[in-house]
Amino acid sequence: MSDRLTVLKTYKLYVGGKFPRSESGRVYEVTDSKNKWLANAPLSSRKDARDAVVAARKAQGGWAGKTAYLRGQILYRVAEMLEGRKDQFVREVADAEGLSKSKAAVVVDAAIDRWVWYAGWTDKVAQIVGGGNPVAGPFFNLSSPEPTGVVTVVAPQESSFLGLVSVIAPVIATGNTAVVIASENSPLPALSLGEVLATSDLPGGVVNILSGRTAEITPSLASHQDVNAIDLAGVEDDDLAKELEVAAADNLKRVVRPQPVDWSADPGTHRLTAFLETKTVWHPTGSLGASGSSY
Repeated sequence: MSDRLTVLKTYKLYVGGKFPRSESGRVYEVTDSKNKWLANAPLSSRKDARDAVVAARKAQGGWAGKTAYLRGQILYRVAEMLEGRKDQFVREVADAEGLSKSKAAVVVDAAIDRWVWYAGWTDKVAQIVGGGNPVAGPFFNLSSPEPTGVVTVVAPQESSFLGLVSVIAPVIATGNTAVVIASENSPLPALSLGEVLATSDLPGGVVNILSGRTAEITPSLASHQDVNAIDLAGVEDDDLAKELEVAAADNLKRVVRPQPVDWSADPGTHRLTAFLETKTVWHPTGSLGASGSSY
């Protein structure tokens, strides 16, 4: 009979490609569906949120500058890494969502497949939201999508892994960087995802993952002048959602409002296109000369 002590896992934040503890030094207890203790998760502060925005902004230019094909290859590599650690995520999802191991395995498989699905869209989305525009004049008129920038993502509260992947992958697939607020009650799959991202080819800072109290962290991110958009998928309190929308208006952030979602359904392309801006370029033809303009 072994008297070996179990090595308990220390969960940390994922910011700028590193694993810091919360600046506040605080943690909170995470329990399973039967209220059994699972782990202590970092209780992020507003300072942690600001650090995550700095990391996301620093990484955004380089990430957006990569070819769409390369971003797709990197997202596919994340799916490969998830496949190799599937057993771990099955356990964490089963604990987080109160599922049997077999049902949790179905969820994890669906999350991995969703990474692959969004990886395939990286070099195709421009073809459905851009192209030549019919104009009455002697010039070409072409539109192409560009990333919005730094996006705050409030992960779904109940779907701790499939929902999480469904809101992160489309943001980064299109060249944005993300500051992710994990599910408050079930943050462990999100924090473990940080370990996968760190060992994939994804550059540090492209995805930054915080855990803690949604109502404490999100207001400073919604009003942050260097955050360009916010996805409120995991905000379940109507009053908080309205407060965040008002705060986001300070610098005209794009806001995706919370709404009921079946995360197992076909995700469509709306989250891919939600965080894109359109650049239009025109170029004269014929006798007008060779110079062009854009707006």
